[in-house]
Amino acid sequence: MKLKILSWNVRGANDSSKRKIIKTFMRNRRIDLFCIQETKIQPMSEGVVKSLGLGRFLDWRALDAEGVAGGLLICWDKRTLEILEWEEGQFSLSCRFKNVEDGAVWVFTGVYGPFTRMERDSLWEEFGVIRGLWEDPWCLGGDFNITLLQRERNNQRWLTSAMRRFAETVDELGLVDLPLQGGEFTWSGGLNNQSWARLDKLLGTPSWLDQFSGVYQSRLPRPVSDHFLILLLGRGRGGGG
Repeated sequence: MKLKILSWNVRGANDSSKRKIIKTFMRNRRIDLFCIQETKIQPMSEGVVKSLGLGRFLDWRALDAEGVAGGLLICWDKRTLEILEWEEGQFSLSCRFKNVEDGAVWVFTGVYGPFTRMERDSLWEEFGVIRGLWEDPWCLGGDFNITLLQRERNNQRWLTSAMRRFAETVDELGLVDLPLQGGEFTWSGGLNNQSWARLDKLLGTPSWLDQFSGVYQSRLPRPVSDHFLILLLGRGRGGGG
């Protein structure tokens, strides 16, 4: 089967103009699964989700924001994916899906990474828990709020201990950092937008990548927010569109 996953840190989903943009992407690009980070909504409402489109074919799970900080929303097209189980973490939300077309089971984890070292350690532990809970093919991604490699930040002069720990976690879990097309960085900020970094990405296990051919992620334009949208495309093992 073909698969389209869209990931975006929206910097607040209460803004109706942002939701219209999401709805347009969902419909025009026929997205199968959409993960948005930093919703800043507590609790997430059916009304907000319905405004994203797809009508009765839309299903969803959310990790509520803490106050007006953080928050995750995962939406999917029920014609493509059937949810079997889900698991909430502090900084992640995981859904175990079955493909409607071929019955294959896999796990998607949406991530909104924290800033402090202690909280990051909790996030790495959450990943380990998910891997221990389900052994299915796995894709995870979102805004990690940290770079994996030195070249992923325009002004990074050395490898930090946090980056090293992130790399170790990726290695321990056997995750593959998928190639990014359309630009090196996914976020910009700071004084006069001089800081650029690849904070957003999607990773997959080899078993998940084996379900598809030619999986890649591309950076799309950012209509609002300081983060670019990330689109992951995978074609079925048999190839095709």
